[in-house]
Amino acid sequence: MADGSGDIAALAKEYSDLKPVVDQIGAYMRLVDDMAEAQSMLDDPDMAELAQEELPRLKAALPEAEEALQLALLPKDAADARPAMLEIRPGTGGDEAALFAGDLLRMYARYAEARGWKLDIIEEQPTELGGIKEVVAHITGDNVFARMKYESGVHRVQRVPTTESGGRIHTSAATVAVLPEAEEVDIDIAAQDIRIDTMRSSGAGGQHVNTTDSAVRITHLPTGIVVTSSEKSQHRNRDKAMQVLRARLYDLERSRVDSERSADRAAQVGSGDRSERIRTYNFPQGRMTDHRINLTLYKLDQVMQGDLDEVIDALTADAQARLMAEMGT
Repeated sequence: MADGSGDIAALAKEYSDLKPVVDQIGAYMRLVDDMAEAQSMLDDPDMAELAQEELPRLKAALPEAEEALQLALLPKDAADARPAMLEIRPGTGGDEAALFAGDLLRMYARYAEARGWKLDIIEEQPTELGGIKEVVAHITGDNVFARMKYESGVHRVQRVPTTESGGRIHTSAATVAVLPEAEEVDIDIAAQDIRIDTMRSSGAGGQHVNTTDSAVRITHLPTGIVVTSSEKSQHRNRDKAMQVLRARLYDLERSRVDSERSADRAAQVGSGDRSERIRTYNFPQGRMTDHRINLTLYKLDQVMQGDLDEVIDALTADAQARLMAEMGT
């Protein structure tokens, strides 16, 4: 007998996707019915007073119910429920940019912990001063990509670097990319399209000096994308590197489809354009500004500790409003 677990899982997902929509439709229809009933009660001398009290409340609740229903009916990003790949790289600013990239990684790690997600480092290249040259992490949990997708772009920091003796404020930047995890069924990678090289893992010395070759570098020949993973297990490294490669190829395909669908894609929040400056972290003023929605929060310490819900909620609401405007709702 064929295993029907896949069909059951697909049905369960479809049910969970449709239930909020059905619930909102039900709530809206109940409100409309209650209004009609209250309206008819106005003609009944015994019930007119009650109806007059009830009607203003029902009418006031109608716009909110309509908006909730419109939001529920908006098309969903199929990738929202997926885990995500987080990539952070320093931009302009030298050592300070690398330190800021490390700060961003810690910020996202704390945010993941607060939401009950799991963050695993796949590849990390630290600097001598404690920053990072590059990091790739895998985040799993509920609706990871839905929350994290707005983080893609250039993050700018303004502060006095620890390496600055004159107390001058420097501006540097780091680039964040958030990609939805791709399954093998999403992206079919032909064996002849990749080259796999094994390298010696870089360690901190001591017992790591004589480690065997285990780091894996995979090159996708058609696109030139190169991914690496350098844990102790070569087999695990290959699996993780392929996971990152699938995510990057899946992101390329999503970007291509989105570009065809919307000529004005670059103007959309969460477009994933990694060259777009999206946010400034000003340490002297304790200020974080998201330039896409002109949101400024004077709670930079909390933000750097992973308190990101306020800005992500605002970005999500803005994206929903744009989508509703596009649909003419």
